[in-house]
Amino acid sequence: MSNPEQLRYSKEHEWLSAAEDGVATVGITEYAATQLGDVVYVELPEAGAAVTAGEPCGELESTKSVSDIYSPISGTITEVNQNVVDDPALVNSEPFGDGWLFRVRADEAAGEPDDLLSADEYATFTSE
Repeated sequence: MSNPEQLRYSKEHEWLSAAEDGVATVGITEYAATQLGDVVYVELPEAGAAVTAGEPCGELESTKSVSDIYSPISGTITEVNQNVVDDPALVNSEPFGDGWLFRVRADEAAGEPDDLLSADEYATFTSE
């Protein structure tokens, strides 16, 4: 599995894009999608909702289990990907592309959490 170098990764297996105009995109990693199996249901936070770094804010249900979605940063949801709600299989087929989950405007005061991993660090973490 290859993890895009430009993303940051959480130990809960979410990825975070660099913020553009203060808004970052969040999804789950290919590793997480593979571990979950076929995703059949996605519950995302609503636009306008506040999220806190490291706290659950949604849910993924697969044929194997139900897993929480954690926000890697604190902020306000600006957009959710309705396409993954309508077609949860996108989470498996394109976790780093069309299978993104939501966009969040980061709380400027909070900054980026210092526990996010680089692509290489995440690869090491998932191989342990």
